[in-house]
Amino acid sequence: MPTPSNDGEGSAVMFRSDRTFRVWRYGIGHSQLLLRAVPDGVETACLDLLFEGVSAMQLVQQYKAIELCSASKAEAEEILGFSGISASGRELHLPVVLRSRSGSGFVLCRSVTAARGGEDPVGSDFDSDDRSVIWSSRPQT
Repeated sequence: MPTPSNDGEGSAVMFRSDRTFRVWRYGIGHSQLLLRAVPDGVETACLDLLFEGVSAMQLVQQYKAIELCSASKAEAEEILGFSGISASGRELHLPVVLRSRSGSGFVLCRSVTAARGGEDPVGSDFDSDDRSVIWSSRPQT
Protein backbone atom coordinates (compact mmCIF):
# COMPACT_ATOMS: atom_id res chain seq x y z
CA MET A 1 0.00 0.00 0.00
CA PRO A 2 1.41 3.41 -0.90
CA THR A 3 2.68 5.46 1.98
CA PRO A 4 0.52 8.58 2.48
CA SER A 5 2.30 11.59 1.08
CA ASN A 6 3.83 14.27 3.26
CA ASP A 7 5.26 16.20 0.32
CA GLY A 8 2.62 18.96 0.50
CA GLU A 9 0.81 17.51 -2.49
CA GLY A 10 -2.30 15.85 -1.11
CA SER A 11 -4.47 13.34 -2.89
CA ALA A 12 -7.59 14.94 -4.39
CA VAL A 13 -10.86 13.05 -3.92
CA MET A 14 -12.21 12.23 -7.39
CA PHE A 15 -15.28 10.21 -6.34
CA ARG A 16 -16.96 9.48 -3.01
CA SER A 17 -19.84 7.24 -1.90
CA ASP A 18 -21.20 6.29 1.52
CA ARG A 19 -22.21 2.85 0.22
CA THR A 20 -20.30 -0.39 0.86
CA PHE A 21 -18.46 -1.77 -2.18
CA ARG A 22 -17.17 -5.31 -2.55
CA VAL A 23 -14.75 -6.81 -5.03
CA TRP A 24 -17.27 -8.25 -7.47
CA ARG A 25 -15.29 -9.47 -10.46
CA TYR A 26 -11.82 -9.38 -11.96
CA GLY A 27 -11.27 -10.50 -15.53
CA ILE A 28 -7.61 -11.05 -16.22
CA GLY A 29 -8.18 -11.43 -19.99
CA HIS A 30 -9.74 -7.98 -20.31
CA SER A 31 -7.87 -6.50 -17.33
CA GLN A 32 -11.14 -5.31 -15.78
CA LEU A 33 -11.95 -4.95 -12.10
CA LEU A 34 -15.52 -4.41 -10.89
CA LEU A 35 -16.33 -3.14 -7.39
CA ARG A 36 -20.08 -3.21 -6.67
CA ALA A 37 -22.40 -1.76 -4.05
CA VAL A 38 -25.60 -3.83 -4.12
CA PRO A 39 -29.09 -2.53 -3.32
CA ASP A 40 -29.78 -2.22 0.39
CA GLY A 41 -32.57 -0.86 2.58
CA VAL A 42 -31.97 2.70 1.36
CA GLU A 43 -30.63 2.36 -2.19
CA THR A 44 -32.63 0.38 -4.76
CA ALA A 45 -30.00 0.17 -7.51
CA CYS A 46 -26.48 -1.18 -7.82
CA LEU A 47 -23.58 1.26 -7.95
CA ASP A 48 -20.56 -0.04 -9.85
CA LEU A 49 -16.95 1.09 -10.12
CA LEU A 50 -15.39 -0.38 -13.26
CA PHE A 51 -11.62 -0.15 -13.64
CA GLU A 52 -10.39 -0.96 -17.17
CA GLY A 53 -6.88 -1.66 -18.36
CA VAL A 54 -5.81 -2.75 -14.88
CA SER A 55 -2.03 -3.23 -14.60
CA ALA A 56 -1.68 -3.50 -10.81
CA MET A 57 -3.89 -3.50 -7.75
CA GLN A 58 -3.88 -4.03 -4.03
CA LEU A 59 -7.32 -4.41 -2.47
CA VAL A 60 -9.26 -5.26 0.67
CA GLN A 61 -12.46 -7.34 0.51
CA GLN A 62 -14.83 -4.43 1.03
CA TYR A 63 -14.82 -0.64 1.13
CA LYS A 64 -17.26 1.12 3.50
CA ALA A 65 -17.76 4.77 2.54
CA ILE A 66 -15.23 4.68 -0.30
CA GLU A 67 -13.17 7.56 -1.65
CA LEU A 68 -11.31 7.29 -4.95
CA CYS A 69 -8.38 9.69 -4.81
CA SER A 70 -5.83 10.79 -7.35
CA ALA A 71 -2.45 9.61 -6.14
CA SER A 72 0.01 12.22 -4.91
CA LYS A 73 3.33 12.29 -6.75
CA ALA A 74 4.97 10.10 -4.08
CA GLU A 75 2.04 7.64 -4.04
CA ALA A 76 2.03 7.46 -7.85
CA GLU A 77 5.75 6.68 -7.95
CA GLU A 78 5.29 3.91 -5.39
CA ILE A 79 2.32 2.41 -7.30
CA LEU A 80 4.09 2.64 -10.67
CA GLY A 81 7.21 1.08 -9.18
CA PHE A 82 5.12 -1.77 -7.75
CA SER A 83 3.56 -2.39 -11.18
CA GLY A 84 6.84 -2.75 -13.06
CA ILE A 85 5.52 -0.66 -15.98
CA SER A 86 8.28 0.90 -18.06
CA ALA A 87 8.78 4.66 -17.96
CA SER A 88 7.45 5.02 -21.51
CA GLY A 89 4.07 3.49 -20.58
CA ARG A 90 3.46 5.35 -17.35
CA GLU A 91 1.62 8.34 -18.84
CA LEU A 92 -1.07 5.97 -20.16
CA HIS A 93 -2.03 4.81 -16.65
CA LEU A 94 -4.07 6.35 -13.87
CA PRO A 95 -2.92 5.55 -10.31
CA VAL A 96 -6.06 5.58 -8.11
CA VAL A 97 -5.88 5.33 -4.31
CA LEU A 98 -8.92 3.76 -2.61
CA ARG A 99 -9.67 4.83 0.96
CA SER A 100 -12.51 3.82 3.26
CA ARG A 101 -13.47 3.16 6.87
CA SER A 102 -12.76 -0.55 6.31
CA GLY A 103 -9.40 -0.39 4.56
CA SER A 104 -7.43 1.08 1.72
CA GLY A 105 -5.81 -0.01 -1.51
CA PHE A 106 -4.93 1.13 -5.00
CA VAL A 107 -5.62 0.36 -8.66
CA LEU A 108 -3.38 1.27 -11.58
CA CYS A 109 -5.63 1.43 -14.64
CA ARG A 110 -6.33 3.18 -17.93
CA SER A 111 -9.82 4.34 -16.90
CA VAL A 112 -12.36 4.16 -14.09
CA THR A 113 -16.12 4.64 -14.42
CA ALA A 114 -18.92 4.86 -11.85
CA ALA A 115 -22.35 3.73 -13.08
CA ARG A 116 -25.72 3.44 -11.35
CA GLY A 117 -28.54 1.09 -12.26
CA GLY A 118 -29.87 -2.40 -12.13
CA GLU A 119 -31.69 -3.94 -9.20
CA ASP A 120 -30.35 -7.49 -9.51
CA PRO A 121 -27.02 -7.64 -7.69
CA VAL A 122 -26.15 -11.02 -9.17
CA GLY A 123 -27.47 -11.06 -12.72
CA SER A 124 -27.04 -7.50 -13.91
CA ASP A 125 -23.96 -6.79 -16.01
CA PHE A 126 -22.07 -3.50 -16.15
CA ASP A 127 -22.80 -3.10 -19.86
CA SER A 128 -26.58 -3.47 -19.55
CA ASP A 129 -28.84 -0.74 -20.90
CA ASP A 130 -30.34 0.15 -17.52
CA ARG A 131 -27.07 1.71 -16.27
CA SER A 132 -26.19 5.38 -16.33
CA VAL A 133 -22.63 6.69 -16.04
CA ILE A 134 -22.34 9.20 -13.21
CA TRP A 135 -18.57 9.79 -13.27
CA SER A 136 -15.44 8.67 -15.13
CA SER A 137 -11.74 9.45 -15.30
CA ARG A 138 -8.80 8.71 -17.59
CA PRO A 139 -5.14 9.74 -17.47
CA GLN A 140 -4.47 13.28 -18.62
CA THR A 141 -1.95 13.04 -21.44
